[in-house]
Formats: sequence, C-alpha cells, structure tokens
Amino acid sequence: MNYQIIPVTDFAQNCTILWCERTHEAAILDPGGESKRILESIEHLGVVPVRILLTHGHIDHVGAAKIIAQKFSIPIEGPHIGDQAWLVALKDQSELFGLPIVDTFVPDRWLRHKDQVVFGEQTLEVLHCPGHTPGHVVFFHPHDQLALVGDVIFQNGIGRTDLTFGDYATLMRSINEQLLPLGDAVRFIPGHGPMSSFGDEKRHNPFLNNLS
Repeated sequence: MNYQIIPVTDFAQNCTILWCERTHEAAILDPGGESKRILESIEHLGVVPVRILLTHGHIDHVGAAKIIAQKFSIPIEGPHIGDQAWLVALKDQSELFGLPIVDTFVPDRWLRHKDQVVFGEQTLEVLHCPGHTPGHVVFFHPHDQLALVGDVIFQNGIGRTDLTFGDYATLMRSINEQLLPLGDAVRFIPGHGPMSSFGDEKRHNPFLNNLS
C-alpha cells in the first residue's frame, strides 16, 4: 500500500491519500480542508478515489469530505456513530474556528469496531478508539504494520480531552488496550505532526512513561 500525507488548513492536519499500487484505487483519509490542494494531489498521483475515510468528526478532519465525495461520487465511511453530534454541529464548528462554513452531512457508512474497509487489493481494519471524541476510529493495515490514528496519539503526545465529549481515562484505555497491543514495530500516521511508532512512543512519550 502506498500513501502520501498532505498537511491542510492552519491546523496542519494530515490528510492522507492511500492507494493500491496494482489497481490505483485510493482512499482519502481525513480531508480536513483545502479541497483544491487535495484534488490536485490526487490528479498528480494518478489514483482513482473510491471512498473517503474519517477518523472522527472534528472539522479540521472532515472539512473537505463532502466536496470531494461529490466530485468523485464516492461514499464517506466513518467515523463511529458516537461522533454524530460533532457532524451535526459542523456549521457551529466552522464559525467557532473561523473556517469556511461546512454543511452538515451524514456518512454513507458509520463504522464499528472490527469493521473492514477495502480499496483495490488493500484492506484496513477498523478499531474504535474513543476518548478524544466518542466516535473516534483508527485504521490499521496489518500487512504494512501501519496505523492511521487521527488524534488519539501523536509523537510525544496524545489527543486533547478538554473538548466537548472528551475523556482522558477513556483515551488512555483506547491507547493501552487497542493500539499498543498491535506491536512496537507498528508505525503510525497521526492527525497532526510527524509519523512515529508505538515502540518509540512507549519509550519516549511522557504520557506513556510507565510502559516499557
């Protein structure tokens, strides 16, 4: 599986284009804004988008989802239905953060724990990892040992839990019970900032300093 990370908006949110090398079918994960830039990258890569994947309902992760979905007539999948309230409030989120107004939308498919999503010959496993938001999901590619973790964990950090519906204990449980057991060798693409691995975070992340 190939991928390209495209930081978008003033939040430098990592929109990721994932594609199957043989079929060139692609999934666009967390298109948070700057749809023109994302579309230009899709054209440059020569891939064929077949679905949009969302980790959670915050506007910096979903802001361009509806535009791109309509452009290619493709479904939006995710997040978990626990984030329905965030998607209902997209216009309010737009105004709060001074971003272009984004209309409310309903995903074509709400994702559940242990669901799978497919594009080309690639399959991603879905892990429900609440805490940053109630409906946050993570996508895991077992063959490549790659996880797309949204705002659950970062290099030397974890997702915020001071926003509405956030919960620190729930977030830490998601990290400890869902993500770290995937293995130290698993690399991850976070919602913001550089890539890392779960092993490196166990060693260096101050929020995980009780782990070895």
